[in-house]
Amino acid sequence: MRLRPILAAVALSALMSAPVFAQETTGPMETPAQQAARRAAMAPPEMQEDAALQAAVASTARPESDRARDAARHPYETLTFWGLTPGQTVVEIQPGQAGWWSNILKPYLAATNGKWVGVDRPTEGLGVEDGTADMVIVARAFHNWARQGSTDALVASFFKALKPGGVLAVEQHRGAEGLNAAQTASTGYVSESYVIHAAQAAGFVLEARSELNANPKDDRDHPFGVWTLPPVRQSAARDGTNALTPEQRAAFDAIGESDRMTLRFRKPE
Repeated sequence: MRLRPILAAVALSALMSAPVFAQETTGPMETPAQQAARRAAMAPPEMQEDAALQAAVASTARPESDRARDAARHPYETLTFWGLTPGQTVVEIQPGQAGWWSNILKPYLAATNGKWVGVDRPTEGLGVEDGTADMVIVARAFHNWARQGSTDALVASFFKALKPGGVLAVEQHRGAEGLNAAQTASTGYVSESYVIHAAQAAGFVLEARSELNANPKDDRDHPFGVWTLPPVRQSAARDGTNALTPEQRAAFDAIGESDRMTLRFRKPE
């Protein structure tokens, strides 16, 4: 499989039907023509493959069930979009027992003289000194924090942990805009605007967003929330009632994994 170059959001956008949108800072006196001239004068990014990351993703040491989900979760492309590079200090928030991202990040960072820090209880600390992490990764956790009322405090702690220029990387089940997070969080979804607002309130800049992990078939209307969909595939209430019929189960399986936002925030230099 031909993999995309590292740190190439533009190249990643070519993979998808929708582009990656990045914010730019324009000087207060810069005209559109001056902005265009500045962009034209910029050196193009150096494109290179990350062989160590390719090897970590392709490794048969990863559980077979993990590798089966690569088509839905695009690990190489997603980590590249977030800006993962050799030798970084990466804090993964609530990696979970299955450790889907951890099973890639830990061997990759070990092979490149980096450092992986898994944090199960972020309210008790992030396991690194303030201002020393290159990246904080949050995958599928904002809905839990929205229910607990802890989002703002946690995102502020991520900001403190990161170096200036460090990245907050987010993958999250994406809810419909216009609904309060309190209405949707119990189903596993929150809106992009909820996540963006929390990050910006902490001081982060939204640098780019990608549709890499979008799924337009996911209408978010599921009897057991996002957990109705693969990989959890909940098919009945906890007391065994309201069980799905085989036809219903097949229809939800056909949707695939959830529609997800993929965002990259940066702590200003």
